[in-house]
Amino acid sequence: MEIASQMPTNKEALIIGAGIGGLCAAIALRQQGWTVKIFDKSTAQAGLGAGIVLAANAMKALDLLGVGAEIRDKGAAVGKAEIRLPDGRLVTALPADEQASRYGTHSYLIHRAVLQHILRNHLASMSPEAVIYWGMKLTGIHNRSDSVTASFENGEEQEADVLIGCDGIHSVVRQHVASVDDNPLRYGGFTALRGITTFKDSRYPAGVGGGFEAWGRGLRFGFSQLGEGRVFWFGAINAPKGMLAPAGRRKEAALRYFRGWCDPIEAVIAATDEEAILSHDLFDREPLQSWSSGRVTLLGDAAHPMLPNLGQGGGQAIEDAVMLGYQLGQVARSGEGIPAALQAYEGSRIPRTSRIVRQSRRMARLVQLENPIARGLRNRLLRSIPASFQASRLDWLVGYNISRQLDNGGLNGKMRDF
Repeated sequence: MEIASQMPTNKEALIIGAGIGGLCAAIALRQQGWTVKIFDKSTAQAGLGAGIVLAANAMKALDLLGVGAEIRDKGAAVGKAEIRLPDGRLVTALPADEQASRYGTHSYLIHRAVLQHILRNHLASMSPEAVIYWGMKLTGIHNRSDSVTASFENGEEQEADVLIGCDGIHSVVRQHVASVDDNPLRYGGFTALRGITTFKDSRYPAGVGGGFEAWGRGLRFGFSQLGEGRVFWFGAINAPKGMLAPAGRRKEAALRYFRGWCDPIEAVIAATDEEAILSHDLFDREPLQSWSSGRVTLLGDAAHPMLPNLGQGGGQAIEDAVMLGYQLGQVARSGEGIPAALQAYEGSRIPRTSRIVRQSRRMARLVQLENPIARGLRNRLLRSIPASFQASRLDWLVGYNISRQLDNGGLNGKMRDF
């Protein structure tokens, strides 16, 4: 199902950030008849990036935006999801097909750059005038009762009815909404190496999709099909903040950390070009109680940065975009003001995203364990859980269907999780 486009309104939105969240917000607002302008501080759309998982909840939101079918075509369905030990012994196989049957769609993996290309093309097909303005660094926001103005480093100013901060974990817009000092970044305790390459392994064929994670002592390696003949891998390494592998030495670091681990780990690292390996420390923030101020609001990592252990960072930005588009689409029809629509948006989203931020941090502690006794207990517990229970315990997360919340008028977070 796709949200039907509405008649044009006289409303205009400024979107700060041309990533996944910003592009989805632009599409959602265009569906509601809004005019959109997107501004990004980068000088051009980056082609590099890692893979992104789009669980069933994200795919349902993308279907509403009209891009789900193309993502299924370009990405890779998760048909296999195993957890193993460094020596290759199986801990558990997650019920990917059972979940797909339960939720009406598989989860998918796709290259971030491919996803962004799909979103940009779809936005252009809806609205050729929806230009992305590159090299536009936001320096100030003037939030008035009847409009909002964004100021940029090059001296330009833009005025509109609403401003949406989709500018990531280091959001400048967030500084306008919340005190950074009261809500600092929190280091997750581990750094990540991530790579993309072409690679084949008969145990994890492209036609099946998905892959595995191997859990060691404060180390974790993941391997997944990405679509279009490519695979995505990551290594998560417990380390003090700032212990990043330098450019030009990242392959060497990955091979050192995972030397002797089961096939195909060393082989897929070795097959990856040095330039295609990224290195990042991982952070989140304590959830905010409010994302909005007047005519300014936040979306995605700008609002609720989370650790990647539940695979929901991108998915929650996409859900945010659908709900924000819905609520702002009600403005002309309901007669309510934009600040009220932004309050309804955050009221419907904060309870869910806050829960996911906290659960992602708990999961990080579980999967990055170093204590051998605790790791043994964890692995025995996972082996003992029936597949049907493994599927059902994620109903609140992966089984969530945002269209049901829209059908209920976008009610706030007090409604039950679907």
